[in-house]
Amino acid sequence: MSDFQELLTRGVEEVIDRQHLESALVSGKKLRVKFGIDPTSPNIHIGRAGALWKLRDFQDLGHQVVFIVGDFTGLIADTSDKESERPMMTEKQVSENIKTYFAQAAKIIDQDKAEMRYNSEWLKKLGAEEISKLADLFGMHEFEARENISKRLKAGRRVSLRELLYPLFQGFDSVAVKANIELGGTDQKFNLLAGRVIQKAYGQEPQDIITRTLMEGTDGRKMSSSWGNVINITDEPRDMFGKTMSIGDEFIIKYFKLATRVPLTEVGELEKGLSDGTNPKDIKARLAFELVKLYYGEKIARKAQNEFEKVFSEGKNPDEIKIVENKESIIQTIVASGVVTSNSEAKRLIDQKAVKVNDRVADDWGYKLKKGDIVKIGPRKFLKIE
Repeated sequence: MSDFQELLTRGVEEVIDRQHLESALVSGKKLRVKFGIDPTSPNIHIGRAGALWKLRDFQDLGHQVVFIVGDFTGLIADTSDKESERPMMTEKQVSENIKTYFAQAAKIIDQDKAEMRYNSEWLKKLGAEEISKLADLFGMHEFEARENISKRLKAGRRVSLRELLYPLFQGFDSVAVKANIELGGTDQKFNLLAGRVIQKAYGQEPQDIITRTLMEGTDGRKMSSSWGNVINITDEPRDMFGKTMSIGDEFIIKYFKLATRVPLTEVGELEKGLSDGTNPKDIKARLAFELVKLYYGEKIARKAQNEFEKVFSEGKNPDEIKIVENKESIIQTIVASGVVTSNSEAKRLIDQKAVKVNDRVADDWGYKLKKGDIVKIGPRKFLKIE
């Protein structure tokens, strides 16, 4: 098997045009490989990180990777995977979210060898005439044929003209960076194909496309920042480990294939172990260890594993607990700690009996804490009151 075959198969749903792409890879030509992310949240999750690892593989083969943060397309908002209209983001939201995107990507790709771009560089310069020419390349029937758009129209739900423009802008990104290859999820297929059409109209050779299999999140739905069911590459090691341990057993092998670098031969052995009766919890612990190791190293991964076993298997408190200042009420204290983001979220957790003080449920919004109390929020968050 050639050194790029796993690159084109592991976690890959479809390659367009495979024959053309394989010929280009064999030729030794240095290709420009594009992947873009809209900053819909401040963090990159492991589902999106899979494409960044593909970029790293292309880098290792000597190709030029182009990582695009969609500060402009983030404003427009892509609804390729949504069953309802996604509202436009504000410039303030986008600017807050993009602050560390390049730094996060640099945990995976070699930043010194990559092109790191914002698509506002070229998209803000497009005028009405050029946008009209781009729009003329597509017919309404092509947009209506998209599954999520068709469902919404049939259900009488609104589809804005803004949403129909999104593929034009993502496609123009490929023109701007002269992409030979673009990576994206299966839900992005229409946008990726739009890039081929637009490149051809601008006299460029159409890019080849690699669509990646989508990952399920911690709740079994598609991993999405909008739903909060994500494992972020910036999560604290023990959170990353704990979140991974919470996924459904049916997703263990898929996570190994899509989110780790464990060799596929070894993944096959783990899959056989599962079918032969190995405890899924043990294989899931290996998965969690591999994920933490990937982003933090083996030593920290081992520590996260030991901490998990101590807290969840032995029922003990973790070795390291965040120390916080006591406020007037438990709600004010846990919100000020940053563990939860709002009073309403804190109240919801208390109502759900998900907050404990010294191992006893705290079910009163006005609960008064005292120095030395250990507060547990959900299964993994701990605070110590100073």
